[in-house]
Amino acid sequence: MNNLLFLFTNLLPEPLVIEFVKFYVDFQIKKHARLDVKGLENLNCDFKRPYLFICNHLSNSDGLLLNKVLEKENITFVAGKKLESNSLTNLGFKIVRSIPLLPNSPDKEAIKKVISVIKEGNSILIFPEGTRSRTGKMLAGKKGALLFAKLTDAPIVPIGIWGTEKFMPIKEDMGKEVFHDADINIRIGKAFHLPKKNNDETKENWEANRLDYIMTRIAELLPKEYRGFYDNKV
Repeated sequence: MNNLLFLFTNLLPEPLVIEFVKFYVDFQIKKHARLDVKGLENLNCDFKRPYLFICNHLSNSDGLLLNKVLEKENITFVAGKKLESNSLTNLGFKIVRSIPLLPNSPDKEAIKKVISVIKEGNSILIFPEGTRSRTGKMLAGKKGALLFAKLTDAPIVPIGIWGTEKFMPIKEDMGKEVFHDADINIRIGKAFHLPKKNNDETKENWEANRLDYIMTRIAELLPKEYRGFYDNKV
């Protein structure tokens, strides 16, 4: 099916590709996803937009679903640069605004773009684990989330998502990933700012403690079996 999709979209001009991908994704979500979303009311709070959304990561469908659920928030996703080179995920980028990020490196260009997007008044969403969890359990967070929080000073909104690992299961060849029937849960937490540094904290301790703090805010929104690395911190 995916091969036919790639062939078909290659024949279309770019504007029609975008419209077709929107239609196709909406159709697949309506057909296969039983969505349960809670916490949207938390976005109507005293904190001013733009937000820095943070979410656990289970599937390549996470961005498509969150883009749909948070459509009014005008979100730009920070995504691994390798996704651009895959035919399937590249189609998703046709309808999801994104900033490509080089993994495991100080990508100054991506950092500048994130700051620029926030300054323009638009929200950012990042997956702090840096990759999809192959087990469904949360992985240790990467410092990139902390860096973006420090540089932008945007209110942080945690999101917990589960069920997408069944909606679009991970395959070694991402081009072969397809949609399946699944119950999908999305929980949106309350916005917060990073706690200030204590006088007795070293820079290293502050970073470790605050990274744990923001990742635990995600874990609190998840069932116990999905909390993984942060289960004993909740």
